[in-house]
Amino acid sequence: MGEYFGNLQKIREGKRKYGITPHIPGGFITPEKLQKIAEVAKKYNGAIKITSGQRILITNLEESDLPKIWEELRMEPAVKTQNSVKNVEMCPAGFCKRSKFNTIGIGMKLSKKYQWMDMPCRTKIGVSGCRNACGSVYSKDVGVIADINGKLMVTAGGSAGYNPRIADIIAKDLSEEQALRLVDAIFEYYKENAKQGEKLSFFIERVSLENFRKEVLSKC
Repeated sequence: MGEYFGNLQKIREGKRKYGITPHIPGGFITPEKLQKIAEVAKKYNGAIKITSGQRILITNLEESDLPKIWEELRMEPAVKTQNSVKNVEMCPAGFCKRSKFNTIGIGMKLSKKYQWMDMPCRTKIGVSGCRNACGSVYSKDVGVIADINGKLMVTAGGSAGYNPRIADIIAKDLSEEQALRLVDAIFEYYKENAKQGEKLSFFIERVSLENFRKEVLSKC
């Protein structure tokens, strides 16, 4: 990722093409912004891909066009640095009949506070309004999930990719305020004690889940 916040895509016959991913909080986007993305992609011969992270990738772009594209989009890049909070994924919650708690507000609060924040390693947050945990919350570094009783639980240590791991439930039966404070405590402890480049899941396994839970709960 260079200064233009574009990622080099596959090189074909020596031709280098780039992709960009604008920040779309929680995957919620206005029709006007969606239309602008389509217009810009069409103008610069881009291909559009809906990503698994609730974002829109515009690929097949020329590197020289990237500054103009960002200027025309008037949007922030989804990822600015590698070792940071890359995104906060959330389910439709308040719009879903299965929701036990409208967690959209929690997701947006977490997005506003933590998006782009530096971390020891790349970090993802997931938020879901029921135990279905849409958005693969149990594969996220930190998660907030509404339980069947309408109370919240906070998870930590999930991971996909090369080292898959299901997140552990750190605490249950929490209010929104308690859940947000616990997320704060998890990140405080993680940033203070993890090694550079150490994924949260690896950090939990190194210090043990018992010690991790004890330390973060003591901060609340």
